[in-house]
Amino acid sequence: MAKKNNRLRVIPLGGLDEIGKNMTVIEYGNDMILIDAGLMFPDEDHPGVDLILPDFSYVTKRKEKLRGIIITHGHEDHTGALPYLLREVGEQTPILGTKLTLGLIKGKLEEHKIRKPKLREIHAGGHVNMGVFGFDFMAVNHSIPDGVAVRVRTPVGDILHTGDFKLDQTPIDGRLTDYADIVKAGKQGIMLLMSDSTNAETAGYTRPEAEVGATLRQIMASADQRVLVASFSSHIHRVQQVCDAAVACGRKVVVTGRSMVNNTKIARELGYLNIADKDIVDAYQMGDIPTRKVCVLCTGSQGEPLSALARMANGDHRTVQIEKGDTVIISASPVPGNEKAVSRVINRLTKAGAHVKHKGSDFVHVSGHGAAEELKLMLNLVKPKYFVPIHGETRHLKAHSELAMKVGVPEKNIFILDNGACLELTESSARVSEHVESGVAFVDGLSVGEMGNVVLRDRQLLARDGIATIVIAIDGQTGKPIGEPELVMRGVAAGEDQKLFDDARSRIVKTLAKTAKEGATDTKVVSNAVRESLSQFLWENVRRRPMIIPIVLEV
Repeated sequence: MAKKNNRLRVIPLGGLDEIGKNMTVIEYGNDMILIDAGLMFPDEDHPGVDLILPDFSYVTKRKEKLRGIIITHGHEDHTGALPYLLREVGEQTPILGTKLTLGLIKGKLEEHKIRKPKLREIHAGGHVNMGVFGFDFMAVNHSIPDGVAVRVRTPVGDILHTGDFKLDQTPIDGRLTDYADIVKAGKQGIMLLMSDSTNAETAGYTRPEAEVGATLRQIMASADQRVLVASFSSHIHRVQQVCDAAVACGRKVVVTGRSMVNNTKIARELGYLNIADKDIVDAYQMGDIPTRKVCVLCTGSQGEPLSALARMANGDHRTVQIEKGDTVIISASPVPGNEKAVSRVINRLTKAGAHVKHKGSDFVHVSGHGAAEELKLMLNLVKPKYFVPIHGETRHLKAHSELAMKVGVPEKNIFILDNGACLELTESSARVSEHVESGVAFVDGLSVGEMGNVVLRDRQLLARDGIATIVIAIDGQTGKPIGEPELVMRGVAAGEDQKLFDDARSRIVKTLAKTAKEGATDTKVVSNAVRESLSQFLWENVRRRPMIIPIVLEV
């Protein structure tokens, strides 16, 4: 029986209105747990930013209540924030995950010099207690092995968090979604279902992962030279299919790209990736093998500038150079925002003479997320009282809520939340109450969360409109300018047009004459006048507002 004054609080801190940085707080009284702790990769709107984390200050301020962190699977949008979070809440905070998930996490934490984390292995079908909560773990299919859904037993009622899932009937590893446990949970009563919404707009069912293998084998069999395959390094099922296709076609597999090397090594050691030692060779030994006997497995499916495939496309990879007649397979779908980067890499590979196969031209990728019919089936199996769509942009969450209504969940029992929204539940009610601190924290070099929106806006302004610097010397007594002002513009079109440049400097001279006539000797007054005058001039002439930095010196 729930204590009278305690309510169950469910607070997503990330993963809503976006694909990435998944993190959900479940809190009751003096006990709190987290499900997932992910990151998101920046796009062109985040110049200089390395990674984007959820703002987990709500957790750090209450870290004495945190009983543990449950990770549903090993993708970075569910694990990547862990090193940064553990530094704030304590490196001995228990982290629960399946065998492969913990193997990938351990490697990531070692990179961040977190040597002895408290990793606790869980198993599908197992049960764990932490604080007032109990947890049951159910096997689900996804694009990485060992994913689980989590049933959270609370004093108020049970929650089912699906993690990322698809209902693949022929999974590569033979590990089916545990329908029996899901049905059992539904019959016993699930108060709240939180379910993956990524493909809610996609009709029907997601095609099985195994179907991609046939295409990969066909392409490799017909290729006369090397085949290079770019994929997510954590997509172990896809990596397995690439290896199987390569071996079947008599090709040796060459692995390159730091994360691909690390993840394949971990997956092989833990028994999740099966390929004989004789079929994998070092990149430096590749030159001794005929090109028709080589398959290069690499990172770079998202067009990342420093990835192995991008370096190959640019001709500056240390061991692999694209040759005319090579076949390149990009076995992934661009994450929203990465389309231009992927297209750029494809164009460069094509210019180098490669035959490029991608999702738009060949059946070389399927999603790891369930489509509409699978999402409806999950809803029908669970039969929740309340429903919160998660893991998706707003349009995905909305589409998923509409699917829920079609299968009978009342509209008043469906909550489309924002990050930071607090859903409070009792045994007989659910309502959105306060909005806790939320948002993002930027990782910029060695700093985490120190770069605010002002710095980001400045970088965006510099990238879009450029910068103009004016150095001015004035008489400290009269305010009259001494000598000519020095104007330097970078990234401003006017800086390359001599007439416009001269006109801009003339405008500054006129402004200085005006401030001197008015007797202005305060450097701030002169600085503001020059900034406003030059800004207006550039807007009138080139329709740009660069960052303008006047430097006024008193002499």
